[in-house]
Amino acid sequence: MTTPLDRHDVLLADLDGTLYRGAVAVPGAVEAVLAAQARGVATMYVTNNASRRPVDVAAHLAELGFPATEREVVASSQAAATMLAAQLPAGAAVLVVGTEALAEEVTGVGLTVTADAAEAAAVVQGHNPETGWRVLAEATVALRAGAVWVACNVDPTLPTERGPLPGNGSMVAALRTASGREPQVAGKPAPALLHEAASRSGAREPLMIGDRLDTDVEGGRAAGMTTLLVLTGVSDATELLGAPPALRPDLVGADMAALALPVDELAPGPRPGWDVRASDGGLELSGDGDALDALRALCAAHWAAGGGPARVSPSGEGAVRVLGELGLVPATVAGADTPDPAGARP
Repeated sequence: MTTPLDRHDVLLADLDGTLYRGAVAVPGAVEAVLAAQARGVATMYVTNNASRRPVDVAAHLAELGFPATEREVVASSQAAATMLAAQLPAGAAVLVVGTEALAEEVTGVGLTVTADAAEAAAVVQGHNPETGWRVLAEATVALRAGAVWVACNVDPTLPTERGPLPGNGSMVAALRTASGREPQVAGKPAPALLHEAASRSGAREPLMIGDRLDTDVEGGRAAGMTTLLVLTGVSDATELLGAPPALRPDLVGADMAALALPVDELAPGPRPGWDVRASDGGLELSGDGDALDALRALCAAHWAAGGGPARVSPSGEGAVRVLGELGLVPATVAGADTPDPAGARP
C-alpha cells in the first residue's frame, strides 16, 4: 500500500479550514501531522491570512498540538513584502491596509510605512477585521495616483467557527471597484508562496493540502505540485464536481486522515460498488458503499466527459443515502446553479 506519506517528503498545509477553524483544531488534523512527522515527513504551514505574525501563528498551532515553529510558517504577508521590495527603492513609503503584523513585514524588507496617500509609492493589503472606510479611502487615492498595489490574498471568505465570513478578497473588491485597478497577488493561487515554502523546507516532492479549490488546489497546480483537497472547510462536493480543469485536485480526502490511505483510493476514478452512467443529460449513480468513493467516481466520470453542468440523480437506496451525505440531492446541478469557485473570487 502506497500512501501520500510514501510519495511526498514535505506537506504544505493550509491552515484555516484545513488544520483548524478559528480557535479549534479540525478533528484528526493534529494526529495526522504528528504521524507524518514520525514518518520523517515535515509540515510547512502555508497561510494566505496576513493578519498575524508568523511567530504568533506558530504559537497558536503549538497550543492546538501541532509541531510548529516560526520558521515553518510561511505567510502571504512575507511574500507580499518580498514582492514590494523587488519593485521599490529602499526606504520607499507603503500605505498598509492591514494589521501591524503586515506593517512589520514591510519595514523588515527596508521599506517605510505611511498613512498618507500623497507619500505612498505602494499599497499593500491584508486581512484586518478592523479595516474601515477611512483607510480604504486613503488607499483609493494612492492607487488612482499610480501606486503599486499588492494584495496578500484575494480569498472572498474566511472560515470560522460561525461559518464563512468576509475575507481579504472582499475588501480587495472594494478597492478594485473604487480605483479601477487590479492588484498583484502574493498568496495562493499565485505560486510564489508555495515555491517559497518548498524552497525553505528543501522539499523535493511537496504535497499541497487545502480545503479550497480556488486557492489551495489552483495554487498547488500553478506551482506544479500534487494537490490533496480535504472536505473540512470551504469547498464542498458540489463545487468539486463542477470544478474546471485548473481547480481539480489530484487527490480527495474527507480530512487530514487521508494521508494514511492508499493514493489509488484517494484519486478520482472508478470505485468498487459504484456505477456512474450518463442519463438524460446528467449522471446517474447506483450502488452502495463509502460516500467519498462515490464522489471520486462521479468526478472521474464527469470530468472525463468534459465537465460543465451535470445533474446527479440516484438509483437505489445506497445512492440516495450517499448523495444526501454529500449534499448532492435533490438532483443538484453542479457547475450550473453553483458559481464557479474561480469566478467567485473578487
